[in-house]
Amino acid sequence: MSSTPLLSRTPAPAGAAAGRTGSAGPLGDTELSEATARIREHIVAMCASREGGHLGGSMSLAEILSVLYFRVLRHDSRFPGLPERDVLLLSKGHGGIALFAALCEAGYFPAEELTGYAEPGSHFTAHPHPGIPGVEMPSGSLGHGLALGVGYALAHRLDRSDRRCFVVMGDGELQEGSVWEAASVASAQRLGGLTAIVDRNGLQISGETESVGALEPLADRWRAFGWRVLETDGHDTEALTAALTLPPEPHRPTVVIAHTVKGKGVAQVEGQARSHYVRLNRRQQLNLLKALRAAAGGLR
Repeated sequence: MSSTPLLSRTPAPAGAAAGRTGSAGPLGDTELSEATARIREHIVAMCASREGGHLGGSMSLAEILSVLYFRVLRHDSRFPGLPERDVLLLSKGHGGIALFAALCEAGYFPAEELTGYAEPGSHFTAHPHPGIPGVEMPSGSLGHGLALGVGYALAHRLDRSDRRCFVVMGDGELQEGSVWEAASVASAQRLGGLTAIVDRNGLQISGETESVGALEPLADRWRAFGWRVLETDGHDTEALTAALTLPPEPHRPTVVIAHTVKGKGVAQVEGQARSHYVRLNRRQQLNLLKALRAAAGGLR
C-alpha cells in the first residue's frame, strides 16, 4: 500500500475539461474485455483479504462499470473533482470492491493501493467513501443512492449543465420504499439527466428476490412511475454501450434494467446466493483466478 494519502487530490487547472470516457478515449472491444477481466481479478484478490468481500454482487457489476468508465462517463482520472464531470453513484455499496477495481483500471490510483484492502490504515474498506478518488458518496445502507441522484440531477439543471448522473442499484435494494419515493420525485421533476441502472441478478443475501419480496413485473413498475425503461443483457458490453449512450429524453428519467448473473465469471459461484460474501483462502483464490483466465479465453 502506498504511503501517499489518497485524500490529497490534484486540483484541476483552470480551463481543464472532462472528456467522455476519460482522457484516453473509449476502449475498443478487446481492450474493454481485458479491462473487465482485470476488474474481476482485482475483486477476487480483495475477497482473499483478511476481511473477505462481497464477491457475487461485485462480479455481476464488472461489465456495467467497465462500460460506464471506458465508454460512457465524462470524467478525467487525473482530476477526480472536475466540475464538468458526470456523476456515478454506487447505491449498492456492497459492490464497493467492484467500484474500487474499476476506478483502479480507469487510472484513479495505482493497482498496488488495492493490495492494502481491509488492512489497518487503508482507505479501502468493504464500502465506498469519498476519501477515495472517484467516489462521490458513501454507501452501504441501501435505498439512498437514487434520492441523492435526484439531488445531483436537480443541481445540474439549476446550473444549466448537461452533466449526467448515473445511479447503480441492486435489485434487492428495490425493496426499499425510499427508492420508489425518489423514483416518483424524479419523474415529477422531469429529470432527463438522471439514469438508474439496476443490477438485476435475481439474488440477495437471503435468497431469490422473487421469494423474499417479489419485484416483477419490474419494467412495468418503473413505467408506472413515469420512467423510460430499457432492458439489456448486463454482461453484453455492446448492448450496454447502446443502452447507456442513448441520448437522454429531455423530460423523463431513464432506467436500464441490466440482467446479470451473481458471481459472473467463474462457474463455481455463478448464480449462487452463497457467493454474496466470502473470505477466500489462498487455494480458493488461485482456483478462481485460474477459472477467470480460462473463461477470458487467453485475453491476458
